[in-house]
Amino acid sequence: MFVKTSLDETVLQVKNLSIGIREGGKILSSVEDVSFDIKPGEILGIVGESGSGKTLTALSIAGLLGAGGNAAGNKIVSGGKIVFGGRDLLAASEKELNAIRGKEISMIFQEPFSSLNPLMKVGDQIAETLEIHGEKDKAAIKSRVRELLQKLNLSEPDKIARTYPHRLSGGMCQRVMIALAVIRRPKLLIADEPTTALDNDTQDQILNLLKEINRDMGTSILFISHDLEVIKKLSRRLIVMYAGRVLEEGYTDEVFRDPRHEYTRGLLHSIPDRSKKGYPLSAIPGRIPSLEEGRPRGCPFHPRCGKALDECESDFPTQRNISLTHKSRCVLASLSSSIKRELEGE
Repeated sequence: MFVKTSLDETVLQVKNLSIGIREGGKILSSVEDVSFDIKPGEILGIVGESGSGKTLTALSIAGLLGAGGNAAGNKIVSGGKIVFGGRDLLAASEKELNAIRGKEISMIFQEPFSSLNPLMKVGDQIAETLEIHGEKDKAAIKSRVRELLQKLNLSEPDKIARTYPHRLSGGMCQRVMIALAVIRRPKLLIADEPTTALDNDTQDQILNLLKEINRDMGTSILFISHDLEVIKKLSRRLIVMYAGRVLEEGYTDEVFRDPRHEYTRGLLHSIPDRSKKGYPLSAIPGRIPSLEEGRPRGCPFHPRCGKALDECESDFPTQRNISLTHKSRCVLASLSSSIKRELEGE
């Protein structure tokens, strides 16, 4: 069991992060001015449609877009800070990042089959993480791998360890990916759409495993999904992203109970429900803008919003504090007088 730390502390602070994609002689803005933090032992969800900038944000935290603002391929961190353990990861060298990745920060990717090495047995792949970070005792490594596979509800762990990835199901491969990510008991686990390709029963099993890891290891989790229903099952707090901007954030229950951005409302209305059986599913009209089209001026959601005002097209809305923990960037979000007095300390 882990020792709980004060929620006033933070495991991770992302400050004004901006990411661009180089195309030709131009840098196209993909993520702009994103800020959030993660507390010890907390599960934070980031939700939004494909193209919202969720995965690029996650990759930048894991140091997979290049350090110090340098480009990795055609992607570049163009501004901001990512502070972990008192260090700005964007200013860290590749050697420093290699010492952190897999040990203090780990990542679970969306496609386990493409993330695992098809030429290595899964036990060797899990063991490799321990070896890279200095473990030399082969017997101890084998024992830890077996114990972890057993904890992740993989029957016959010794047999699984000797198996190649292609002989496992999607759910089993995802458990192996989780084992790879948590074998060193990291402080932060980034899970990028880890349940997308799984059936509902297997999805629930993976979510329960992540809850157990969070509870038993004290690992903070950044969970990324396009599915608000999945976020609701797992995350204590959530961030709603659209076209590379944060539009709403707060505790999951209060955002679900009282969404204050029209995009969040659209996502919530799109969730299938038994009460809607026989009726057409609700959908947000239009589509998210492509990088080539560019982010619209003002609120990026205004071209798809049925309640957009003239001012929505001119400037990105300032942050509205709905409560002490709930924030929205929508001109239609109101602030009650009682909360206003509380925020002003009256």
